[in-house]
Amino acid sequence: MRNGLFFVGHIPVASLAANVRFDANTSALLQAERAERKELMSGKVKWSFEADYLQACNCDYGCPCEFSAPPTLGYCQGMGAWRINRGKYAEVALDGLGLGFAAHWPKAIHEGNGIACIFVDEKANSAQRQALLQIASGKAGGLPFEIVATTFSKLLDPRFVPFQFNLNGRNSSVKLGDAVAASLAPIRNPVTNEPETVRVDHATGFMFQQAECVSAEEMRVAAGELNFSWPKKAGFVTQVKYAN
Repeated sequence: MRNGLFFVGHIPVASLAANVRFDANTSALLQAERAERKELMSGKVKWSFEADYLQACNCDYGCPCEFSAPPTLGYCQGMGAWRINRGKYAEVALDGLGLGFAAHWPKAIHEGNGIACIFVDEKANSAQRQALLQIASGKAGGLPFEIVATTFSKLLDPRFVPFQFNLNGRNSSVKLGDAVAASLAPIRNPVTNEPETVRVDHATGFMFQQAECVSAEEMRVAAGELNFSWPKKAGFVTQVKYAN
């Protein structure tokens, strides 16, 4: 904003309105400008979303971090992906978009010093990309992102990639471009090999309060300095509602 005007690039919005027939991308940018204006006026853009959520990490089944215990191997490597069913960031609709992350923490997550990469659905327009990055980086406030963001000392450049979700309960899977993949399945009884039904109920959890505990049959990440693979480790599948 300069001299009371909001700009798209170097062009004041008022000039655009008078002289330009809006295409889809221009409309998206103007949505972002409206959200920015509202943020400046109120101090915070209101956002919320409801989503299917898949998570996998290098801990043993159930993940001791869910019980305030140290990670199985003393450090944490993992990923998470949201398929947003309904969501808004101010006036920007987020329905149907994917959002994800991959991360490494050298010790327990709460001890910080983590490295993360944010993944945004490539089909998101300019305003939606800006909105999702504001949310995922914690800058827009609201759980879980404003807490998780404090545990990172380094954020890699965000990646805009296709999301491929297969949502089928405990047998769900997701791919984030070529960089991240997770494939979930029920945990099997070590004696009978029959599938187990295991749930976690974590009333004070901030990523989720309830979830199905599953086996991440595949979990791999190849995103710059984040490079790991942990098959048959902890996984979770659930639905979440977040807001600031």
